[in-house]
Amino acid sequence: MSRPHERVVSDLRLVGTLGRALPGMARAWPGREYSVADVLEAQAARHADRVALLSNDEVITYRELDRRSNQVGRWAQDQGLGQGDVVGLLMGNRPDYAVHWLGLAKVGVTTALLNTNLGGRSLAHSITVANAQRVIVDAALADNWTSAAATLDEVPAAWASRGAVAGAEDLDAALSEEASAHLGRRARRGLRTTDRLFYIYTSGTTGLPKAANFSHQRFIGAAEGAKAITRMGSGDRMYISLPLYHTAGGVMALGGALMAGAAAVIAPRFSVSRFWDDCMRHDVTAFQYIGELCRYLLHSPPHPHERDHGIRVCLGNGLRPEVWAPFQERFAIPRIVEFYSATEGNVTLLNVDNRVGSVGRMPPAMRRGIGMHLLQVDIESEDVVRGPDGFCREAAVGEVGEAVGRITRTVPFEGYSDAEATEAKVLRNVFRKGDAYFRTGDLLRRDGDHYFYFVDRMGDTFRWKGENVATSEVGEVIHGCPGVREATVYGVAVPGTDGRAGMAALAVGDGFDLDDMAAIVAEQLAPYARPMFLRIQPELDITGTFKHRKVELAADGFDPADVTDPLYFFDPDQHRYVVLDEALHRRVMDGDIRL
Repeated sequence: MSRPHERVVSDLRLVGTLGRALPGMARAWPGREYSVADVLEAQAARHADRVALLSNDEVITYRELDRRSNQVGRWAQDQGLGQGDVVGLLMGNRPDYAVHWLGLAKVGVTTALLNTNLGGRSLAHSITVANAQRVIVDAALADNWTSAAATLDEVPAAWASRGAVAGAEDLDAALSEEASAHLGRRARRGLRTTDRLFYIYTSGTTGLPKAANFSHQRFIGAAEGAKAITRMGSGDRMYISLPLYHTAGGVMALGGALMAGAAAVIAPRFSVSRFWDDCMRHDVTAFQYIGELCRYLLHSPPHPHERDHGIRVCLGNGLRPEVWAPFQERFAIPRIVEFYSATEGNVTLLNVDNRVGSVGRMPPAMRRGIGMHLLQVDIESEDVVRGPDGFCREAAVGEVGEAVGRITRTVPFEGYSDAEATEAKVLRNVFRKGDAYFRTGDLLRRDGDHYFYFVDRMGDTFRWKGENVATSEVGEVIHGCPGVREATVYGVAVPGTDGRAGMAALAVGDGFDLDDMAAIVAEQLAPYARPMFLRIQPELDITGTFKHRKVELAADGFDPADVTDPLYFFDPDQHRYVVLDEALHRRVMDGDIRL
């Protein structure tokens, strides 16, 4: 338990952070004719000759960002596009990414931020659900576009950037003919802060993506918040190696830098070998992380610049407790700002005082005012628990519950392009008749000092032996085993048993030993939480934001006839992992071995 004065300091820091963020956020108060384009045009006037965007081969000042985005806006007008229309942006990480969506925003056009890892049916679906009238295609992603276009019933006109794309017109040539002078606010007359700026797609590990509405108001609020919690100023340089098509890289990091008049250093992708060299080359002072990015760096060989840098803060989420302190100590990072949020959600937590493992602290009065709660939930059915009065029950201190956020005019849930998908995320009649809350699908717990801790995604937690197993907590223990480079934990169905047995997919290196791992998990995990099955892979398949594709792994199961990777089974008699061959698999499936 923390001491009372420490909690007071934490609350003051949180209030101070919100105080720095609110003035900028107030400019985007619901209903006003105010947009991201207004904000960034003001920044261009204020910081004209400062660097706004740069990469290893390009530098763009705020003045140039404004002028080049004006050309994009005029191109959109020439195409007959305006408010309510949608343009898909299929482009890798580079400064032009911001130029294009800002130019479209200047005339009220929504940009669909397409996932560059997708192709074929998934990419075609993303284009269709956004109802995109045009698609801007980075020539480096021509194959992705071609495979998607082949499956579309109606193919929107494609415009190619930085090279030729079959069937697409030359966007760069068209832009070079456009005037770069100020467009003026008349080009977006009537555009309101609550109108849509982007479609940002959910990054789920399976199934087709959902297009989440992302308004001008939400962008300004998130970007101002990132600026405030990192205390970013115009002299800072924010390093972005995460995809610009997601909220972390494209809104929090990029938006925070632009709101501060700072420079966004854009890397094409995350690279362990290039990370510290980039930070030194570009005088980086801040960077945006995902937890797995920090884990990769921590497991990398020593680098001459890993402590010889100017980084003062990093911002992100998903940094697990077993990585946090070693990462901060090894790389001499003065300040880590962990937060909890979701692209489409209305629940946000901020860790402003570096409490290791926590996603933030929210005192009870603030929690009630904002409408953020943890609800008791049935893990198996994934339904909330309701009392005899029909209303939900709040999780107690130390109890795992689902985070929900009250939906109001000022704290909305903007939903998806699909109305049915939107309604599925709304929980009604929670504490009183007629109220409505957004369901995050995330399980958190809080301690007696009102610090919150992320536990797991709802679908990732499973029941075995009548107990709830949080895959993230099992993963923490496995990652502590010598030689384990990566691990992901999931549940698999076993005939004749209730619930799902634990299984882990591992990528391992030097020093890994199955018997050592068996001893560690037996010592640190309850019997019901120990993985019964292991799958050893050369590398684990991940999404663009380093999320493991668990659903596919769970579907593969543990049958050696179907899985070519080495499989192992925790033998309950030997208390060790043994090779899972077809004979042993048959015994498990027939119930000859008691799990």
